[in-house]
Amino acid sequence: MEPLKPKIPATSKMPSRKPPRRTQPDSPSPSVSEDLHARISTRAREIYEQRIRQGALDDWLEAEREILKEKRAKPKTR
Repeated sequence: MEPLKPKIPATSKMPSRKPPRRTQPDSPSPSVSEDLHARISTRAREIYEQRIRQGALDDWLEAEREILKEKRAKPKTR
């Protein structure tokens, strides 16, 4: 089997340019983005906690079904 040849990156005939900066390097981030980040973080936590609670309940209900099914299947011996 022939070894793979390294890919050569495509070259452009245009000189590369960085996009212009929208803010100054040392300027603080706008408070709107901080608020947005905080809201997303809070909502993500709520969704996570909701999923965990639903998962635990689902696990409990599944276990309950299994145990009750076993109990009904076994005849009483006394």
